[in-house]
Amino acid sequence: MSATAPGHVAGAPTLPAILPVPKQRGRIMGFVYRHPTIVIGGLLVGVMIFIAIFAPYLGTTDPTALAPAKRTREPSAIYWFGTDMLGRDVYSRVMYGSRVSLLVGFSVAFCASILGTLIGVVAGFIRSVDAVVMRIMDGLMSIPSILLAIALMALTRASVQNVIVAITIAEFPRVSRLVRGLVLSLREQPYVEAAIASGTRVPVIIWKHILPNTLAALMVQATFICASAMITEATLSFIGAGTPPIVPSWGNIMAEGRALWQVKPYIVFFPAIFLSVTVLAVNLLGDGLRDALDPRLAKRL
Repeated sequence: MSATAPGHVAGAPTLPAILPVPKQRGRIMGFVYRHPTIVIGGLLVGVMIFIAIFAPYLGTTDPTALAPAKRTREPSAIYWFGTDMLGRDVYSRVMYGSRVSLLVGFSVAFCASILGTLIGVVAGFIRSVDAVVMRIMDGLMSIPSILLAIALMALTRASVQNVIVAITIAEFPRVSRLVRGLVLSLREQPYVEAAIASGTRVPVIIWKHILPNTLAALMVQATFICASAMITEATLSFIGAGTPPIVPSWGNIMAEGRALWQVKPYIVFFPAIFLSVTVLAVNLLGDGLRDALDPRLAKRL
């Protein structure tokens, strides 16, 4: 029969069993204290993703359903954000519009990061193609991204896919320039020179030594590209060069409501607020990631 420690009640949890919970809670609170922008930005982005995924279950109706008898209704308990000039529920259109903006933003960030990384690594590691490739990138970067996207959309028909392609072409040169600069400094490191001297093949060096050291900067850059892509998509849709008018995107909603801005400002106000909050959330997330992944700032924290 085993003896019980003094003051210990039979069946009560032992001390080691309850210690990890406060310790884990302390780690979470410490992360929140050190990186509040990551937490705030991540929460806001999570809310927008939740809205985009579960839009049909958030008290919405068909965002394209016309009801001329109910046009330009003020915000009320029935129509939370009011109705537009065709009687469509603005709340439903704003909720579904989050899908377009997030899809464009995330898709452009992913595609531009992949394409820009491939070009930047090749240009930075292989000197013979650096001058030619970078001059092409400089030529693309000399054109404002919005003007380049408008020109590309003028050559194609309006669709979400074409908007993603057009904005990706306008954004990836900046990623390639960033990656190329990182590769130029990384290839001079002793461990890369040692790998070259030992006869390691170039693809293996790039995969094992170069790419892992560019991921931190790429993650930060991807967040800013995502925010820029959402603004560009809204701008293209606002001027009629983006998604088709039937698609309930935030840019289309604002474009349709600008004629009634002085008398019915809520038609433009609500999608503009959602766009601003989403872009702010992505930028906060990017700023927080930059501070967290920068070794010099991490030492100060």
